[in-house]
Amino acid sequence: MTIAHGLPWPDNLAIARELEATVRAAGAVPATIAVVDGRAQIGLSEEMLERVARDGARFAKASATDLAIHIARGSCAATTASATAVLAARAGIRVFATGGIGGVHRGDAGDVSHDLVALARTPIAVVSAGAKAILDLPRTVEVLESLGVLVIGYRTGEFPAFYTGTSGVALDHRVDTVAELAAIARARWDDLEAGGIVVCNPIPEAAALDATSIDIAIATALAEATAARITGKRLTPFLLARLAQATGGASIRANRALAVHNAQVAGELAVALGG
Repeated sequence: MTIAHGLPWPDNLAIARELEATVRAAGAVPATIAVVDGRAQIGLSEEMLERVARDGARFAKASATDLAIHIARGSCAATTASATAVLAARAGIRVFATGGIGGVHRGDAGDVSHDLVALARTPIAVVSAGAKAILDLPRTVEVLESLGVLVIGYRTGEFPAFYTGTSGVALDHRVDTVAELAAIARARWDDLEAGGIVVCNPIPEAAALDATSIDIAIATALAEATAARITGKRLTPFLLARLAQATGGASIRANRALAVHNAQVAGELAVALGG
């Protein structure tokens, strides 16, 4: 999702390469995931990576729910956290990184991302900067906990707010080393045969945006989306584009910084789990 829909061309290709290099530097093997011409690709060639980045705006958005449709129809799709989790787990991958997971949308529409359900069912760890800031973060954490997803703050006691490191939503569990994260993951999956883990990795402080300014920009973008009756899968790309405009590109730079930070921690965790 980050490469195809979260960032503009050609920045997204440069970031995709940087993310893979970051994982390699941590000692792990990167495996960017997408559906290309109806095939679930676990790891992309340089040619495929460039295609996803260049043509990503025309790619569908595949969740675990409709993944089979895109495969059967031979289409191209960027994978949400739910689809990535399912495909990665089937390939034997136990940890992946994303910018921010989906969650509960603001308001009373009852729009809840399938990411939360898929993570509850899938024995995998996702390293993210919390959930996307455009969401209702307190309710997102509540749903994660009610579904039995283990939510852990990595060197933080709060659920991150994507562009900022704090949201005011306290977490029950904090871990300060990758070694302990790996030990918890092994106990959860090997001993208890339980589901997913969300590793909350805050954006680096130097890259964080001003909380008040980004909240105003989000509120404005949400109002525009409501006025234009933009909902469902079209909503997140619309809001991210509006935030990029409102912040003069600062949201894109922040997205890049947190994505790289998440890739680093995910790579380190993958190595620890493999040891």
